[in-house]
Amino acid sequence: MSDTTVLASSTSEVPLFTHIKYMLLTTMPSLIIALIVYAIVGFSGSSVEATDTAFIQQSLSSTYNITPWLLLVPIATGLLIWRKLPAIVTLFSSVILASIALVIAQPDVIAHISGDGVNLFSTFKAIILSTTSDIAVDTGNPTINELVATSGMGGMMDTIWLIICAMCFGGVMYGSGMLDAISRAFLRIARRTVSVVASTVSSGIFFNLCTGDQYISIILTSKLFNKLYDERGLERRLLSRSVEDSATVTSVLVPWNSCGMTQSTVLGVATITYLPYCIFNIVSPLMSILVAAIGYKIFKRTGDEA
Repeated sequence: MSDTTVLASSTSEVPLFTHIKYMLLTTMPSLIIALIVYAIVGFSGSSVEATDTAFIQQSLSSTYNITPWLLLVPIATGLLIWRKLPAIVTLFSSVILASIALVIAQPDVIAHISGDGVNLFSTFKAIILSTTSDIAVDTGNPTINELVATSGMGGMMDTIWLIICAMCFGGVMYGSGMLDAISRAFLRIARRTVSVVASTVSSGIFFNLCTGDQYISIILTSKLFNKLYDERGLERRLLSRSVEDSATVTSVLVPWNSCGMTQSTVLGVATITYLPYCIFNIVSPLMSILVAAIGYKIFKRTGDEA
């Protein structure tokens, strides 16, 4: 259901779940390293003043009806993913299930969103507003208000425009022959598998730095290297994984990237301040190169596939 995961697999022309399974080979070691570092720092670091969790819990419980039964929505979504249904089917079904949960468990929220009490029309209005446009619920806590505010499908328009622009930009580069020229330069450098992966990872990071958006970085890196991987006889899932291990995870480390700006704005913490703690994001690109250097499960394309 992740937009970047779907984008990386589709632009590399790799089945979604094939891409996800192959990513685990680099994602899990990076995650384990990050957890070890966090555990060491957590047990050895000095204590800091805790957030007033009681006030946060009170603000949430006074506004929302919080019950374990609501976990049925993510559980059902997980089952749909496990059944490997198309992403659009899973997303649409999740929205329907969440809307039903909203009607059953949150009548007060429906009345607040619609402004018309609780009836058939106001319920329909609240569901449409929740899924399409900006909504805000006052919990009495400014911090919680920011976290629970949503923008629905309308909030995705900036991302959609970026993807459309990136596709147009990539199409111009492909049609004008610029991608072929860059690919030929990499062909002379990338003679071994590890150098191919290292070039892919470096390009993903470079595009994050110079384009300022992870979606453009994913598309450009995938389009730039797909021919190179084909000529080297490497499976495309290695390309999609290398793109995710670089363009996706490092975008949040760049202050002028859309991801970096979002995190620093929401958290109120400068990118350069939280960067040293992003262990997973720093280790992932290096892990991708390391696994390629070891040669663990680096598959070559068969004659028929080639």
